[in-house]
Amino acid sequence: MSLSGELLLLLIINIISAGIAIGSYNKTLKYIEEHINRLEEKQDKHNGLIERMVAVEQSAKSAHHRIDELIQ
Repeated sequence: MSLSGELLLLLIINIISAGIAIGSYNKTLKYIEEHINRLEEKQDKHNGLIERMVAVEQSAKSAHHRIDELIQ
């Protein structure tokens, strides 16, 4: 009986350890996903800024051409 009691205790300890490991893994995965989503949002804002800056640069370029034409 002693051996089966030790075996049962070992099984319980291993099951608890596996549960803790799986729970920790899931929590870490959620944490990483949240940070990736935040980075994607920041990247989207940055890309929007770049698109607006391209439009501003094109507008400034055309304004410079019009000014050059008026000066000549």
